[in-house]
Parts: sequence; structure tokens; C-alpha cells
Amino acid sequence: MPVKHSADVEAKNVAAGKDTTIQVLISSQEGPNFALRKFSMQPGGGMPRHTNTLEHEQYVLRGEATITIGGETHHVKTGDVVFIPEGVVHSYQNTGDEPFEFLCIIPNKEDKITIVDENSC
Repeated sequence: MPVKHSADVEAKNVAAGKDTTIQVLISSQEGPNFALRKFSMQPGGGMPRHTNTLEHEQYVLRGEATITIGGETHHVKTGDVVFIPEGVVHSYQNTGDEPFEFLCIIPNKEDKITIVDENSC
């Protein structure tokens, strides 16, 4: 299906996340090279420190958050663009009063997600 509305795509809870959902807007079965996902984090929500075996290209649609990438922490807001290299530890925390929403594009390859123990630093 070349065109659909995002409201017609089911939002699923992110297992390791807190108050965070994901919608797979374009799946690996629909797009030959990339998948397009939309994440939504409620105020106070987020995702713990983790790594992925795939790079992430992200565009912030709404809200604000703190994103840690490697050893650097960034305050991001609507309109910001984020690149997360494969294998780099990263995390998200919604620091605003409204949902934090972003698009995330990843290559259509196998992705292994590893939660990083907070005490391993």
C-alpha cells in the first residue's frame, strides 16, 4: 500500500520503554531498503540505555527530550534531527509537559537490541 494514514497504524508498547509506543509506518515488507517508525513517549516516559546493531536516523515531530548518545547528552526539540550510529549506547527521557514524538528510519536488516546495565559504566 503506497499511501496510508498514520492513525490507521496500530501503536504498540515498547517492551523496555516506559510510557512509550511504536508505530511501524512502513515495514520491511513494504519498503525494500528502509523501515519508517514513529515513537511516542508520554511526559516522564523514555527508553533505557541500550545499543542496536543498526544505525538510526531520527526527526523530532513534537515535544522535547534528553537523549544520551555515547557519553554526550543532548536536549532535543521539535524540528531537530538525530543520528545514532550502530552499536553506540543511547537512551531517551521525555523532559517536557507533552508527548515527545519522533520518526525513526532504519535499514531493513536484522537488529539486535541490548539493554545496557546502568552499573556497567
